[in-house]
Amino acid sequence: MSVHLISDQGPPETVPAAPTITAAARGYGAIVLARHGEPNLSRKIALNALGYADWWATYEETGLKPGQDAPGALRLYAEGAAVILCSTRPRSIETAEAVAAGRIVQVDAGLIEAPLPPPNWPTWFKLSPRFWGLVARVYWWFGQNKGQESRTQAQCRADAAADRLIALAANGDVLVLAHGYFNTMIGLSLQRDGWKLKSSQGYRYWAMRRFERRRGMIVTAAGELAAAVLEN
Repeated sequence: MSVHLISDQGPPETVPAAPTITAAARGYGAIVLARHGEPNLSRKIALNALGYADWWATYEETGLKPGQDAPGALRLYAEGAAVILCSTRPRSIETAEAVAAGRIVQVDAGLIEAPLPPPNWPTWFKLSPRFWGLVARVYWWFGQNKGQESRTQAQCRADAAADRLIALAANGDVLVLAHGYFNTMIGLSLQRDGWKLKSSQGYRYWAMRRFERRRGMIVTAAGELAAAVLEN
């Protein structure tokens, strides 16, 4: 996999040429937001809040669980995409390596997952990482970000990412291999900007959600975000 690191200055000057898709004829290519594969870190453990904070820090630096095969439909879509992007997290980069088959991939720090700082609950109280993720996301949503990126800041980042993807889609289909909840935030930004969710595989590992340009759509943000939280 060839990598182009995207800096604060925006995407690199050299972008892969659009494939032989008639993107110009239809105005914009599609934008597909896909979640990474399964990380190599067990969730079958009970942790207190401090333990979950350590678990999440490890999760952010962990790659994929061995033995996974990227779904054929996702690999096929990557073959026809004009641009492929992933975040700077190992699980996202390794997903791109499994899917892109040697294609150039733009690595964009602006696509990382929104933070999950747990609340300061008693040390005797323990949950699995799955349920801590739900609790932490709710607390984060209501402003308990513990000095990390806030919901308002994450929304601004999602809006900026959506703008970048729309600009790239002018040259053909775009594939993003990133993170469940933040992908959902980007998807809602796309819908507010007139893009329609045409197909969805949900929010599980490797799942894709395809957006196409269309005006006048109604967005049900609460339901979308809640579904993404439950799958994380």
